[in-house]
Order: sequence, then C-alpha cells, then structure tokens
Amino acid sequence: MAKGRSQDDMPPPDNWREVFLEHLAQTSNVSGAARAAKIKPGTIYRARRNDPEFAQAWFEALCEGYDLLELDLLRRLRMGDNDSPTAKRKRKYDNATSFRLLSAHRATVSQMRADQQQLSEDEVIASINDKLDRMRERMRAAEEEAPPVLPAPTDSSNDDEHEPGEQT
Repeated sequence: MAKGRSQDDMPPPDNWREVFLEHLAQTSNVSGAARAAKIKPGTIYRARRNDPEFAQAWFEALCEGYDLLELDLLRRLRMGDNDSPTAKRKRKYDNATSFRLLSAHRATVSQMRADQQQLSEDEVIASINDKLDRMRERMRAAEEEAPPVLPAPTDSSNDDEHEPGEQT
C-alpha cells in the first residue's frame, strides 16, 4: 500500500464481485463477504441497485447460502456437533439463530426460487402436495417398521385401590 493512502482510498480489486459472491454463498453474510472482497458494503449495495445481473447473482448466492445453512443445521440436529477430535477448540453453533435466519428469509428465498423456475401457482401447489405425499409415505413406512408400543403393565394384585365409580 502506498504511504499516506488508506485502504478506503485504494481502488477495489478487479475480482471483487466473484470473491463477494463466493463468500456470500458460503456464509449468507453480506458484511463478511464484503470484507473478504476488500470492498465497502455501500459499493456492493450500489452495484446491486444499478446492475440487474449482479442483483440476480447476489440472490442466487443467498439462496445457495441458505441451502447450505439449512443442510448444516439439519446435519447438526441429526448427528450432533461433530467437531474434529483433533480440534483445539470446540466450535459453538447457535442453532436458534440459524432457525431465526432461515425463518426470516424463507419467503424471500422461496419467491426467488419460484421466479427462477418460473412456475405457476398451480405448479407450486402441486409440487408442495407431492412433497407432502412423499413425507407421509416415509412416515407410514417408518411406523410399519417400528415395533408396536405396548401399554405399561398395571399392578392388579392390589384390589383395595379403585378409581371412583369403578366396580370390583
């Protein structure tokens, strides 16, 4: 860096868009992706406003990031927090924040996916119904494979204890 010039005075790197989008897809974090691309957030937001192709790529990166977040969250919920046994420090996951983030942006991501696929309302509803049917089939199959749950045995040897109104 030239003496007397701050990083803010330096021109942005030529590949800042690619770096930004890659980090955004990995993290779903605009500020973190801006730091990785060595560019001011204001520049990034201005580019999104003025460049429809960049705006589209931004939303695609966010969709990918939310997919990764959802998959990572599902893996942690199913299998636990599996950090490497050789890790010096156990990574702490904030599942509640992950859920809130996914919930807060679910509508935006869903709308973006629908726009990308250009599906009609009827096609979206049919797709949802199909997914629900598959989920129900998996639940039925799991119930059929599960052993029956028997009621707990009752102690009928003590005839002195009766429920009110019960005949002996």
